[in-house]
Amino acid sequence: MLASWNPGRLALAAALASSLTCVAGADAETSRKRASQRRKRIERVPVVVDGSSFALNGDHVSYRFHVDNTTGDLISDHFGAPIDDGDTIEAEIGSIHGWVNLIGRVRRELPDLGRGDFRTPAVQIRQSEGYTVSDFQYKSHRVLSGKPPLKGLPATFGADRDVSTLVVHMYDNYSSVAADLSYSIFPKYDTIVRSVNITNMGKGNITVEKLASLSVDLPYGEYDMLELQGDWAREGMRVRRKVDFGTQGFGSTTGYSSHLHNPFLSVVTPESTESQGEAWGFSLVYSGSFAAEVEKGSQGLTRAMIGFNPSQLSWPLGPGESLVSPEAVAVFSDTGIGGMSRKLHSLFRKHLMKSKFASQPRPVLLNSWEGLRFDYNVSTIYKLAQESANLGVKLFVLDDGWFGVKHPRVNDRAGLGDWEVNPERFPDGLKRLVDNITDLGSGNSSCSSKLEFGLWFEPEMVNPNSSLYEKHPDWALHAGKHPRTERRHQLVLNVALPEVQEFIIDSVAGILNTSHIGYVKWDNNRGIHEAPSPFTDHKYMLGLYHVFDTLTKRFPDVLWEGCASGGGRFDPGILQYFPQVWASDNTDGLQRVYIQFGTSLAYPPSAMGAHVSAVPNRQTGRMTPIEFRAHVAMMGGSFGLELNPEDMPAEDKAKIPDLIRLAEKVNPVVVKGDMWRLSLPEESNWPAALFVSEDGKQAVLFYFQLRANVNNSWPVLRLQGLDAKASYKVDGNQTVSGATLMNKGISYSFDGDFGSRVVFLEKQ
Repeated sequence: MLASWNPGRLALAAALASSLTCVAGADAETSRKRASQRRKRIERVPVVVDGSSFALNGDHVSYRFHVDNTTGDLISDHFGAPIDDGDTIEAEIGSIHGWVNLIGRVRRELPDLGRGDFRTPAVQIRQSEGYTVSDFQYKSHRVLSGKPPLKGLPATFGADRDVSTLVVHMYDNYSSVAADLSYSIFPKYDTIVRSVNITNMGKGNITVEKLASLSVDLPYGEYDMLELQGDWAREGMRVRRKVDFGTQGFGSTTGYSSHLHNPFLSVVTPESTESQGEAWGFSLVYSGSFAAEVEKGSQGLTRAMIGFNPSQLSWPLGPGESLVSPEAVAVFSDTGIGGMSRKLHSLFRKHLMKSKFASQPRPVLLNSWEGLRFDYNVSTIYKLAQESANLGVKLFVLDDGWFGVKHPRVNDRAGLGDWEVNPERFPDGLKRLVDNITDLGSGNSSCSSKLEFGLWFEPEMVNPNSSLYEKHPDWALHAGKHPRTERRHQLVLNVALPEVQEFIIDSVAGILNTSHIGYVKWDNNRGIHEAPSPFTDHKYMLGLYHVFDTLTKRFPDVLWEGCASGGGRFDPGILQYFPQVWASDNTDGLQRVYIQFGTSLAYPPSAMGAHVSAVPNRQTGRMTPIEFRAHVAMMGGSFGLELNPEDMPAEDKAKIPDLIRLAEKVNPVVVKGDMWRLSLPEESNWPAALFVSEDGKQAVLFYFQLRANVNNSWPVLRLQGLDAKASYKVDGNQTVSGATLMNKGISYSFDGDFGSRVVFLEKQ
C-alpha cells in the first residue's frame, strides 16, 4: 500500500528528530553511519527482496515495486535515479469519488482491464467462457544469478557478474492462469529487462489477446515521447511530441518491425536534451509486429508499454501451454537522451549481439547492386571485383540475380526460391567464380590481403514464377480463397511451417558449403499480407529465429548482414544473430545524415551498414561531393561502396583509395566506441558527432555543413565525453586540454553546400 502522511504528523516528526539530535548527537552520528553502510550494501546488491518489497539496483538507477497486501497486486514505487531505501513520503489518496477506483489511481506492474483500471491494459486474456477479466495476485518469487535464455526468442545474455534476475510468480485464482514476470538487471548499464510468461493452468482453452512485455507507470508529471518514424528510403526519422491526456502510440502491422515505426520508445521530461535531463528508453527485442502505447490517465499518471501488437496475436493456449513474450529492454538516464542511447549501444554490443564480428572492425566492401543491378555475367562481375580490389576494397558482394535454372533471375519477376546458380550467367559454377575473386589481392594497404566474397539471399520469399512455387504453392502465406497479393512480384513463404524452415536452412547452407563465402546479405522486400490467422505472425517469427539461430551457429565465420528493403527490420531481435543491418536503401549523403543520427537514438552505429553511392543519387537525384558521402558512410560500422567504379568521374575515383584508408582508421573507434551526438541535423545546419574509444585514448569527430554559410561567423562546437584534465592532440598538430575542447569548443570553416570534416583526437 502507499505510504501516507499529513502535515501535523510531519511537523511532529521533525520536532522529535530535532530534540533527539540535541540530546543524543552521538547516536545520530551512529545512525547516519549505519544508514550510509546500508546504502552502500543496497547499491552493491543488484536484487534486494525485503519481505514483499523488491528493489533492482544499478550503478545509477533504482527500480522498485511491492506487493499490495490487500489485493495481491504489484504496485510500482520508483523507476529512476537511485534512492536509498524503500521508504517514501507520498500523499494519501484519501476518499475516492467518481468512476475511477483505487486500482485506477495507482502505479501497477501488470495492469489488466475489467476490474476498474480504465487505462490501457498490459494483458488481456479471453477465457473459454468468453470473458476477459483477469485478477493476477502475487504468489511467490525467486532470485537467480545470471539470466536464463528465453525459449525460441532472441534475448540479452550475461554472466553471473553481469546480470541478476528476479522472477515474480503471479496467479489468477478465478481462471487458473499463471503469469511469471521476469526482471533482469544489468547494473553497469542501468538497464532492466523484462518478459512475461503466461501459462494456462486450467482445464479449458484460453486465448491471449494482448500481452505487453513491459508496462511502466511513471509518476504524476509532464513528459514528452520520442520515437523513430519513417517509410521506405526515409527510415529513422526522429519525432518528439508531448504526452497529453489519452492514449498515443505507434506500432507495426506489417508482420515485421517495419520502416514505418521502430520498436523503440523513449519518454523524457520536457526539459531533457541530448546532454541533460531524465530519459527512459524502451526497446523490444523482437522483429515482428509490435505496439508501443503511452497513456496519460485522468489522474495525471503516465503509462508506457511495449509488446506484441494485439491485432496480430490472439494466441491460443490449451491446458499446460505457455506463451512467452519477447523481452523489453528498459534504460534510465539522468544525463540526457545521449546518455540513454550510449547505455543501449553498449548493452546491445556486449550483451545482445552474439556474432564474433560484433566488436571487430568490418571489411570495406563493394556491393554490385547499384552499379550493375541485374545486368551482368561472369565477365562483368569478375571485372567489377578486379576494380574493387585495385581500389583497396576487402570484400566483394554479389547481389541479386545469380540464381535460377528453369526460371532464371534476370529481373525481379522470377526465380526467388530457386537457390541454384544460374548456369547461363555462370557456366563454370559459383565456386569457380568465388575462387577466382578470392584469389585477387586488395592493393590498398601496407599488408596485402586476399579479397573476400559475399552473396545476397532473400530466402523468406518466393516468386510465383519459380520451380519452388510450382512444386509447393501451399508454402506461400495465404488466407483461404482470398487472392494472394503480390508485391515486387513475390509472395511470402510461411516460415511458421517446419518444412519451410528446413528448406531455407538447407538451401542457404548448401550454397555456403560449396564455396568460400565470408559474408551474407539477408534481404526481405515486402510485408506480410493474407496471414491465415492472427497468431501466424508470431509463429512466423519463432520459425525465422530458429532459422537464424541454426545458420549462424553452423556458420560462425560468416559475417551476416540483415536487410529488409533497407531498414525495414532494423531491430534488437535481428541484432542477436546479425551484427549489422543495412540502414536504408536511400544512400543519398544528406538523407543518410538524418537516417543515421536518428537510428543511433536506439542502435549502436557499429550495427549500421552505410555505403557511398554514385551521383546523381538514384533516390533523390542530388549531387553531393564524394568526401561528404564517404564521411557520412564512415559513421556506420560497415563502410562500403555501392557503385561501379568505371562509371565514376576520374577525379572522384582517384580519391577512393585515400577515403578507404581513412575509413579503416576510423572504423575501430566507431565499432567499439561511445557516440556523443553534439548537434542534431533537425536542429542545426552543422550536425556533428564524436566517437570516443573504449579506453578514452582516441576520439573521432564527424562535423558537417549541410548548406552554404555566406558572409557569417562560423559556429563554435563544444565537444563532450573527453577527460577535462587531459590534453589532446588534434589532427596530429595543436595540443588542447579536454576542458578547453568541451567548455570553449572548436570552430572550422566549410566551403559551399555539403561540407564535411573528420578530425582525430589523441589523448596525451
